[in-house]
Amino acid sequence: MMQQLVFVLVALLVPAGILWLAGQQAWANKLGVIVLCYTMGLLAGNMGLIPPNLLSIQSRVSDLSIALAMPLLLFTLDVRLWRSVAGKALLSMVLATTSVVSLASCLFFIIREPGDAAASHYAAMSVGVYTGGTPNLAAIKAGLNIPHSEYIVFHSLDTLIGSAYILLMLTLGVSFFRAVLPASNSVPNAAQDINAAAERFESDDYSSLLRRQNLPQLCKPIALAIVVVALAWAVSQGYTHFFATGASAAVMIVALTTLGIGLSLLPGVRRLMFSYKLGMYLIYVFCFVVASMASFEKLAAVDIDVAIFLFGTVAGSLFLHGLLCRIFGIDSDTFMVTSVAAVCSPPFVPMMARALGNPTTILSGMTTGIIGYALGNYLGISLGLFLQSL
Repeated sequence: MMQQLVFVLVALLVPAGILWLAGQQAWANKLGVIVLCYTMGLLAGNMGLIPPNLLSIQSRVSDLSIALAMPLLLFTLDVRLWRSVAGKALLSMVLATTSVVSLASCLFFIIREPGDAAASHYAAMSVGVYTGGTPNLAAIKAGLNIPHSEYIVFHSLDTLIGSAYILLMLTLGVSFFRAVLPASNSVPNAAQDINAAAERFESDDYSSLLRRQNLPQLCKPIALAIVVVALAWAVSQGYTHFFATGASAAVMIVALTTLGIGLSLLPGVRRLMFSYKLGMYLIYVFCFVVASMASFEKLAAVDIDVAIFLFGTVAGSLFLHGLLCRIFGIDSDTFMVTSVAAVCSPPFVPMMARALGNPTTILSGMTTGIIGYALGNYLGISLGLFLQSL
């Protein structure tokens, strides 16, 4: 029990230390808070600093932090701003899905062996996880009767490659893709319209969260977020019980997003002070905890075919998606948030929007990511069954 409490405290305090460091050191500020949180998490998880018996509390902290962060971030959004980017975002998501399905299918024919269904399993899981996210993996595993050993190795390697992908997108990816794709026209307006929050969005000064006089303003968004999480959990449990399905995680993400967006339509909610900063701080906690769960030791016995499949799918689909977006004239920011929504799932979209300095992309990215959640299971299982029949 004491170890669990210590870990929770560490997870909550590490981002504060990193924020302080970024404010004091130019190199840390240049790397960015999110990158440093990921790095610290990877180091802590692979240097023996976190006992293996804390895996369950790690999962709970990561789940709770992202569940609370999502409505806190969505409270600040003005849905009306999404009208101007909805078409581009949906087209970009279609192109991302097309890219993943195409690459996974091509790689299936490269590595498949007669009488072995592993290649079709990799293709199915790749399409599921890189159009919707990790929640799709369990459903695809059950739907295709994928061996547990294949699933564990795939998921472990996916965590490592996914971490490398998101770090690349948050750092070098921003300047690179903005140089090769059309510029986004939404950044200036976003800075004026999101809760009058350009300064709040771009600033890494979180000292206001520690001031006693701000406690009432802090409690309001937190209390509302807790209510939203409770309602979303009730909806997910009710849906799972009524329809006898195991898709509770995906349903809860949908419910959290829907409730957060719905409440953002209320001017009073949209003007809640500190909502965005609280949400982003929880995102930093999420980054640290998720990275701490990625174990390099579990990857020692990884089949080279799995590594080829995952790396080829992520790298190849990223290139193909970018090429298609350039052909169709989709701007760089929309490309990046929809790519992150597809490859890493909606909870990672706010991190990408933060790196871009463009908060209007949060709603479009998360919405297209939710579509990916809905499509991931169908696409993954359908592709797996089709490839097995060949």
